[in-house]
Amino acid sequence: MKIAVFGATSTVGRLVVAQAIEEGHEVTAFTRDAAGLEQRHERLHIVKGDVLDTNSVERAVAGQDAVLVSLGAGRKGVIRAEGTRAVLEAMHRTGVKRVIVQTTLGVGDSRGNLNFVWKYLMFGMLLREAFADHVRQEGYVRASDLDWTIVRPSAFTDGPLTRGFRRGFPADERGLSLKISRADIADFMLEQLTDDTYLRRTPGISN
Repeated sequence: MKIAVFGATSTVGRLVVAQAIEEGHEVTAFTRDAAGLEQRHERLHIVKGDVLDTNSVERAVAGQDAVLVSLGAGRKGVIRAEGTRAVLEAMHRTGVKRVIVQTTLGVGDSRGNLNFVWKYLMFGMLLREAFADHVRQEGYVRASDLDWTIVRPSAFTDGPLTRGFRRGFPADERGLSLKISRADIADFMLEQLTDDTYLRRTPGISN
């Protein structure tokens, strides 16, 4: 499958690119800094550009079977939402329909999955701007007429690929560790390319 990855040099995006290559996909990695992506492969194509520039985004999107978005900006806001909007607009113009977008557990009805620390200290104070950015990001995706899936992972870890995490749980699910490895997040995002279980849904994933 031909896929474009936005946020290809983010901590999750790097693994999306690596795992996609391993699975035999042809990958277009979009990045502002090509040097930030060390991997090279005959099925890996790097497009350098600004995700807020719809013209350069369109070059990466055109001709793809699907698009995966894993944009990161640390504690800052804006890039996740506005970058995703640029991607969605490019997809509309080029006729690409399938998009998988990584946001965060806690947005929308998944707020009930969080504990006190994440609700009020992390997302309520320390990561407020980043959380608000994810909320706007999901709004853009939901408002589109594309074949979207929004993946909501809990806090990232550097653990191994396990595939043993919980997924698609209800908003009142309890007993979650609120941690998941970046490798598992990337794997789950790629799984959506061939599985319509979560089409136009917002599955949470966490250990």
